[in-house]
Amino acid sequence: MKKINILFVCTANICRSPTAEAVFTQKAERAGLLALLNIDSAGTHDYYLGAEPDARAQAVAQNRGYLMSHLRARQLSRTDLENFDYVIAMDMKNMSVLHRLGEPDLWQKPTLLMSYSRLYKEREILDPFGGDEERFELVLDMIESAVDGLIAHIKSSQPIPQSV
Repeated sequence: MKKINILFVCTANICRSPTAEAVFTQKAERAGLLALLNIDSAGTHDYYLGAEPDARAQAVAQNRGYLMSHLRARQLSRTDLENFDYVIAMDMKNMSVLHRLGEPDLWQKPTLLMSYSRLYKEREILDPFGGDEERFELVLDMIESAVDGLIAHIKSSQPIPQSV
């Protein structure tokens, strides 16, 4: 069976998208889906290429049991839009970059992560980079909520083998 490719996208790939990657990976594992998925994250800009996630993002995530120190920032490429089944942005600025990067036939592929959340009215996850720990906590709350919805969506829209 072909794996489902999921890419989380934010600006620099050091706060929101690696957090989403770590949360989604752990929740997909708990749901028994991990073997069916290829999960990654990338940034729209090249600010911190090769860097590990922001220390504040890591600390907040680690307090909830998510590890992401092994992740490294990378920049989004056009081939990502072509190769990933789900391209999931954190905010409208990320969506704009995704739309500029892709041809019209790919413009419908990117979605906002918060479109999968049932708990929040917000549609964007604001960048916590300049904020305090409370802002990073809120971002993690929003990501957890949206990831739960994304996993439910994938389970309902993809053929999942019974052996998983």
